[in-house]
Amino acid sequence: MASVFHYFLLVLAFLDTCAAQSFCPPGCTCSEESVGRTLQCMSMSLGKIPGNLPEEFKQVRIENSPLFELTRGSFINMSTLEYLWLNFNNVTVIHLGALEHLPELRELRLEGNKLRSVPWTAFRATPLLRVLDLKHNKIDVLPELALQFLANLTYLDLSSNRLTVVSKSVFLNWPAYQKRRQPGCGAEVPSSLVVALHSNPWVCDCRLRRLVQFVKSVTLPVILVNSYLICQGPPSKAGQLFHETELNACMKPQISTPNASVTIWVGQNVTLRCLAQASPSPTIVWTYPLSMWREFDVFTSPTAEDAALSELTIPAAHLVDSGNYTCVASNSIGRSTLVISLRVQPAPALPAPHSLSIPSEGNAYVDLRVAKQTVHGILLEWLAVADTPQEEWFTLYVASDEALRKEVVHIGPGINTYAVDDLLPGTKYEACLSLGGQPPHQGQCVVFVTGRDSGGLEAREQLLHVTVVLCAVLLAVPAGAYAWAAQSPCSCSEWGLRCCPHRRKAPRWPPAVPQCRDLPAVYEDSEGHMDPEGDEEKEGDKDSS
Repeated sequence: MASVFHYFLLVLAFLDTCAAQSFCPPGCTCSEESVGRTLQCMSMSLGKIPGNLPEEFKQVRIENSPLFELTRGSFINMSTLEYLWLNFNNVTVIHLGALEHLPELRELRLEGNKLRSVPWTAFRATPLLRVLDLKHNKIDVLPELALQFLANLTYLDLSSNRLTVVSKSVFLNWPAYQKRRQPGCGAEVPSSLVVALHSNPWVCDCRLRRLVQFVKSVTLPVILVNSYLICQGPPSKAGQLFHETELNACMKPQISTPNASVTIWVGQNVTLRCLAQASPSPTIVWTYPLSMWREFDVFTSPTAEDAALSELTIPAAHLVDSGNYTCVASNSIGRSTLVISLRVQPAPALPAPHSLSIPSEGNAYVDLRVAKQTVHGILLEWLAVADTPQEEWFTLYVASDEALRKEVVHIGPGINTYAVDDLLPGTKYEACLSLGGQPPHQGQCVVFVTGRDSGGLEAREQLLHVTVVLCAVLLAVPAGAYAWAAQSPCSCSEWGLRCCPHRRKAPRWPPAVPQCRDLPAVYEDSEGHMDPEGDEEKEGDKDSS
């Protein structure tokens, strides 16, 4: 009887073992392979690693699925897993603790996924890893200590990624490389170390110099799968092999200029030049006191492999343009600056009568613009530079089609903004600013028109975009109205909508000798229909005048 009961227990144990071994996720295939029990899930709609997998699996293959990420604890019950193949999925993120509970892992293959970065410290949990395949991903950075926890690795594939620059220190800090380059006395000869780095868009400048030297000096037992690495940039190096390339050492920018002190007359054009030599190639920007108001054209071009020339052009210079212009050149090594002093002298003769400066009472400068829309209207902003402090108070004139008289506002020193509120819909406005008590025609003017649109804020924002493209400023105002504003060099007495030509490419301040022309106001109804002012309204204006 005892023997029968013992036999019955053995049968139960065998049945339990068979049941455990027969467990397989739906749609997947489980089999016994040379490496042990294997799970294969091919071309399935798996969004994550199947849960509750038994510990018996030695190899897991999940391929051609929408698998997006490896989350923390994905393999919590698989401590005996040795081979993990996750090729040709959509893996984009690997969480830091994703490889926990895999102390026996030997191979990790992630070919053909969408990884941009890898949490390299996660490999602390896989000390026995020997194969790491990351080819055909989007990895663009390889930190210097990326390989520090991969001491037993024998195969590393980083080919067909987006690596442009990699430091030689990545390999010098790699324990697997160190023990092959400096084996101890009596130690066994280590196995070969295979590395694949080809088919990356390498930028062969000074930052890649040490890696190029490393590739040239690689000898057994280190093997490159393809030693013919090719430069893709910069243009002077494109297509060259690493073995053919000689790269200079990196250096911070060194700046020079043909003339550090420039003197010109008012109204003249001037070009300031800055030559920067650096490796890698520098980025050059200019700074100057009135950069928020005075935007000048800057053209930068390479003159040699590690040099660039930057030119800043000032058309029709004004006295206000006098000052220090700083050329700033920077690269990954450092930055350097060079100051060019510009002095603009008053012209010996009187300027043209239509000049936007104030010639009759000295050489003061006024620039008026619509800065932004406010809750109840618009905000005017100006830049004014006077010869003497006594002239630093302003007179602002605001007039409209509907008003019988102009609004005159006297503004004291130190103020450079004014809010125009309670605008009427469908009305033309003109604002002129002058220094002190000078007549308004001597100041800078801006003309704007409120519209009849009754649409919501979203529609008005769309109008803003469309009109800016047409060299105008469209502003939403209360009661569904909007405003069209254009810089006008015309005097306040010359009433009408006037604007600089549409094709003018100069900055937003007027040229030395401005030319005006009539430009019809544009209205738009709530349904988006454009309604330009017709000829009848123009004729009516002429008759009333």
